[in-house]
Amino acid sequence: MSTPLSADQLLKALRAEGLNVVEYKSWRTNNRDHKGPWGPVNGVMIHHTVTTGVASSVELCYSGHSELPGPLCHGVIDKEGTVHLVGNGRANHAGLGDDDVLAAVIAERALPADNEANTDGNTHFYGFECINLGDGQDPWPAAQLLAIERASAAICRAHDWDERSVIGHLEWQPGKVDPRGFTMNAMRQRIADRLEDEPPTAPAGTGKPAPTYEPFPGASFFKAGRTSPIITAMGKRLVAVGCGRYKVGPGPSWSEADRQSVAAWQRHLGYTGSDADGIPGPASWAALHVPNV
Repeated sequence: MSTPLSADQLLKALRAEGLNVVEYKSWRTNNRDHKGPWGPVNGVMIHHTVTTGVASSVELCYSGHSELPGPLCHGVIDKEGTVHLVGNGRANHAGLGDDDVLAAVIAERALPADNEANTDGNTHFYGFECINLGDGQDPWPAAQLLAIERASAAICRAHDWDERSVIGHLEWQPGKVDPRGFTMNAMRQRIADRLEDEPPTAPAGTGKPAPTYEPFPGASFFKAGRTSPIITAMGKRLVAVGCGRYKVGPGPSWSEADRQSVAAWQRHLGYTGSDADGIPGPASWAALHVPNV
C-alpha cells in the first residue's frame, strides 16, 4: 500500500528503467480525481486497447469517449515500445473488480479466480493500455512486450513491490479478456527477473551504450532545397510513430510531405494552430528521438 507517485516521480522511474517516454498534452493534470480517491495504490494493471494506430489510440486514452471520459489509463504502450503518458491520478481503466484479488495483490501472493465485481480498481491501480486489437491474431512485438515488462518493473521498483503486484484486466474483472495474446504469468516472470537487477543504463542484452539522438538542428534547417540524411531519419521516425504522410519515401530532401508529417506529430503532442505548422521546434524534435545518422 503506497502513496501514488507524483508526475515527476513516475516520469523519472520509467526513464530510469530505459524506456522511451513521450509526455502527451497536459497529462500531468489529466485525471478523474473529482470522481473518487486516487490511492493508496497497490499495483499495476495491463490492458489492450482494441485499436490500431498510435496517434488515435493515444488521443482516445487521453480524452476518452462519450460513455467513458478520459483518461482511460496512465500510459499507452505502442508496438515500438514507446510509453505515451496520458494521465496522472485517478483514471477510468480498471472499473469494478474482485476484492479477493485486491487482497492477494496487497499480500503479494497467488491470485484467486475473479468472480466478483465489488471493488473500485481505479483507486488502487496504475493502468497501461497496450496498442493491440486483442483478437488473438494481432502480434505483440518484442519491443512492446519489453516495454510492458520495463514499465511494470519501474513502478514496482519505485514502490518496493514484487512482480505479483502486476495483474491483467482479465484477472481483476469477470468477463474481461485483456491482455489477450500473452499470459500474465509469463509477463510476471519477466518482471521478477528484471527486478533482481539494477535499473539498466543500456537496452537489455545489447551490451551497448544507451542510444543517442540527433540534436535539434534549428528551425531554419527545415526549408525547401535542404537535403540531408537527418531528414530521412526524421521521416522514418514519423512513419514509425504513426504520423507519416508520405506517398513515396521518406527521402533526404525536405518536402511538403515532411512538413505535413511533422505537423501531424506536433498535433499528436497536443500543439495547435501556429504551434503545429510542420516546422520542428526544440520540444517536438526532442520528443521524436531521431537517431544519429
